[in-house]
Amino acid sequence: MKVTTSQVRRYRVHAQQLDRAPRADRAPGEAAVLDLGVQDTGPDGALWALTLRGVPVTAGHWPHELALAWTMRGAPHAYRRGDLRDVERMLRPYSEADAAKRVMNAAGPLKAAGIPVVEAMAATARTMREVVTEPLAKGELSTRMTAQMPDAYLRWCPACNATHMYEMPFRLAALHAGLELEPGTSPPVVRRIPHWPAAQVGVLERADEAGAPDPVRTLLHLAGPLTAKQVGVYFDVPVRDILARWPADAVPVDVDGTESYLLEADTEALRSTTDAGTVRLLGPYDLFLSTGDRDVVVPDRSRHKALWQAIGRPGAVLAGAEIVGTWRPRARGGTLGLELDEWVPWDAATRRAVETEHARLATFRGVEPR
Repeated sequence: MKVTTSQVRRYRVHAQQLDRAPRADRAPGEAAVLDLGVQDTGPDGALWALTLRGVPVTAGHWPHELALAWTMRGAPHAYRRGDLRDVERMLRPYSEADAAKRVMNAAGPLKAAGIPVVEAMAATARTMREVVTEPLAKGELSTRMTAQMPDAYLRWCPACNATHMYEMPFRLAALHAGLELEPGTSPPVVRRIPHWPAAQVGVLERADEAGAPDPVRTLLHLAGPLTAKQVGVYFDVPVRDILARWPADAVPVDVDGTESYLLEADTEALRSTTDAGTVRLLGPYDLFLSTGDRDVVVPDRSRHKALWQAIGRPGAVLAGAEIVGTWRPRARGGTLGLELDEWVPWDAATRRAVETEHARLATFRGVEPR
């Protein structure tokens, strides 16, 4: 099956529900992207991503049905609260190599000390659970954890002028400890997830996975077609571990000459989804922008540096299934302006739609558009 990058983008807009109109009676959990987790980075993070998918939420007002946790790549992600136990199981390392890759520079000292990384993550989770008996700011939690953990878990940090735990094991252990983040806190506050089973604290072994959520399938459905390497990069998991769990019903798709994969049940939608004329102001870390196949998302490579900046990246203006520019918020007093960079000349309809989305973003933030 051969498709174009335009067909892929149209499919993703629809699969990720970016073409869905808002509805006041829609429940907070009624967004397909929550199956995967919605990254919450910056003021227009997870809640704005849900707003773009027709969910009635506003900045700073987290419904109890949603929860926030450090998960993939150590970043905060939003989930349905009722899914958290399954999410924890889903995010357990597949192997020792996988665990080592996830904790990055912490793996070396642990290996030198003869401590398997999976065991280290489990020990960190158990200790963290014991330490967090009440909500704790990240700094205080770090101080208490540093006092509890052996030297192999610690490093000297020149930026802080102090010794503390390596960052990635610290973050990744939190959900395995049954801990969530308190939304809207900076520095982040960590607290216990209510009614978390003691038997699930610090257990990183993968038991029978039959019927458990499959993150690879979820990503291929929401953001396919993708290669195994791209899936591995998204989850920060070695390709070998991804291939060992590759869905049997993932079929090859030729995307402008690159062999990628999609679930067989989604191939008809990939062929037939049409351009809904959607205009959205995507947040900088929206799933649509985060799949790693940048040549598919934005075929013009000369635009990549401006969109995917390492620090302070802008949001993207989506028109139909094309990224046609970038945007940055400019808040002043009780108003919100936008700094726009039009990559191509916008027609009048696109300009009016961007103005509508500008007003939508201002309402989301509780201010007036400027």
